[in-house]
Amino acid sequence: MTFLQLDNIKKTFGELSVIKGVNIYASKGEFVVFVGPSGCGKSTLLRMIAGLEDVSSGTLSIDGKEVTYEEPAKREVSMVFQSYALYPHMSVFENMAFGLRMAKLPEEEIKRRVGEAARVLQIEALLDRKPRALSGGQRQRVAIGRSIVRNPKIFLFDEPLSNLDAELRSQMRVEIAKLHRKLGATMVYVTHDQVEAMTLADRIVVLRAGLVEQIGSPTELYDRPANTFVAGFIGSPKMNFLTAKVARADASGLQLEHPAFDGGSLSLTHSSASKVRSGDMLTVGLRPEHLDVNAANALLRLTVDFAENLGGSTQIYARTGEDTVIILANGRPDLEPGRSITAGIDPRHIYLFTPDGLAL
Repeated sequence: MTFLQLDNIKKTFGELSVIKGVNIYASKGEFVVFVGPSGCGKSTLLRMIAGLEDVSSGTLSIDGKEVTYEEPAKREVSMVFQSYALYPHMSVFENMAFGLRMAKLPEEEIKRRVGEAARVLQIEALLDRKPRALSGGQRQRVAIGRSIVRNPKIFLFDEPLSNLDAELRSQMRVEIAKLHRKLGATMVYVTHDQVEAMTLADRIVVLRAGLVEQIGSPTELYDRPANTFVAGFIGSPKMNFLTAKVARADASGLQLEHPAFDGGSLSLTHSSASKVRSGDMLTVGLRPEHLDVNAANALLRLTVDFAENLGGSTQIYARTGEDTVIILANGRPDLEPGRSITAGIDPRHIYLFTPDGLAL
């Protein structure tokens, strides 16, 4: 059942168009993540769902009811911001209870809701403290708790972990995932961090310049990116791209030419070979984690520039002409700068894109 529906949503500021006709839906209980680079419109979309930004055109519905021009307070949504936005003079309990008091709920109901949220978030021992006595992670839990007590139809998260250090961000991702399972609520989460998107989402919406590039599960976006933008954005380290010339395209497959290829060419059996012609230029996509250093089936001949020791793995930066290729290798191979290496890959993991960047 569609619980949240955005139909041809547009947003303009004067003559500037920032959201250019977006269609997105979320099912009841689904965790949807908006991801994309800064300025792509993901936070603006979230604020329109919350009612904090006006919709220029299009319709927005929640739980079967159109709320395009409804006041924020009537939408039954709750938002967690990047900044914790806690009242410094109030205790944790008072911060969590504030919205309920404004709604004039009975005191016993307020205590019940705050106590229940505190148990879920494991902050019962912090209820008497002021925000200044809390760590960043604890403050974010309080901000989330303030949303939980309202029993909203949809939780909205606007980059809630960006102020935390790397270790705490990892911990809070786990906590938010567990919270989603426990509450079974519909959640829409905005982030520029594709690792957060991949680990939290049921479905990811990839945005660029106010448009949706692709929507799908983390696995779908990783395995079957629609274009080079999605392919380069989803996955860490990002996908390598090489521009190769089609030397042959017929029923038997493709032959591509690039100086980095072992022997100068690469032969592939590809279902879309009939869609290209000899002389065309294609983009070849290779994920760093799929490349195997000094494999028997060498695809690339490269020169090492730098190797980053990550403990259990090594991130190798190598070059061929003006192109840089990143390889994520297991263990700690001894690779000095300037050393020549080869890299192989399973042909099933080779991606091809048209000159316009669309998946072939």
